[in-house]
Amino acid sequence: MTANRYTGKVAFITGAARGQGRAEAVRLAEEGADIIAVDACVQFESTSYAGATEDDLAETVELVKALDRRIVATKTDVRDFSALSAALDAGIDELGRLDVVVANAGICSANMSWEITPEQWQETLDVNLTGVFHTAKAAIPHLIKQGTGGSIIFTSSVAGLRGLPFLGHYVASKHGITGLAKTMASELGQYNIRVNTIHPHGVETGMQMTDMRPLIDANAHTLGPIFMQTLPDPVSQPEDIAAAVAFLGSDEAHHITGIAMPLDLGTLIR
Repeated sequence: MTANRYTGKVAFITGAARGQGRAEAVRLAEEGADIIAVDACVQFESTSYAGATEDDLAETVELVKALDRRIVATKTDVRDFSALSAALDAGIDELGRLDVVVANAGICSANMSWEITPEQWQETLDVNLTGVFHTAKAAIPHLIKQGTGGSIIFTSSVAGLRGLPFLGHYVASKHGITGLAKTMASELGQYNIRVNTIHPHGVETGMQMTDMRPLIDANAHTLGPIFMQTLPDPVSQPEDIAAAVAFLGSDEAHHITGIAMPLDLGTLIR
């Protein structure tokens, strides 16, 4: 770990109450960043796992403060552009600047593609794709006005690079993120603002997909191998993903933009 890569910098992270978002907040704080953190802290209608809570977000705050870094954290839903913009503005007002944006907030549920309900589809696209767009839309004017460049990282998925069964709505949202990032990378290069996507496979975040297990079991003979990784670890840890984010957001990656970085345990080479 490079302890001072983020000294004097501020990172804006969505979905920061737990899992990858919390790990990213802690990792960047360990390297010197101050943090603007948001999370919806709600139970989503379409997910089979419990949503993050305000207590979870408070724990993220304490972890960052324990590293002697500043943090501005609010209960804010990325689907609400006005509230998200206000939360970011307040964070920048208090912390003084913005350097790195991590659009991490996302949800997932499972169903056969033709059995996905309109409600499942809409909620997934609203959080995973529109929420990422809202995050970038709120942040980019600040980065351009500041005039010192910046790094934007979208959390996509292996599902943003290939089709995965039972996840049609999720796959659509994550492919959308990948394309949006490439477009923004092209547009923002003139401002020295970099935009990249990361593509994890399974990550142990506590989001237990109980609605997916029966589908995998029922179709294991034909579709199960699609989910198999090459490396021996069964899943990644949130800290593994945070390490990649810390690199892409840092000045060490100053010539990297428009890429889709797999963090996939080797699933894509099968």
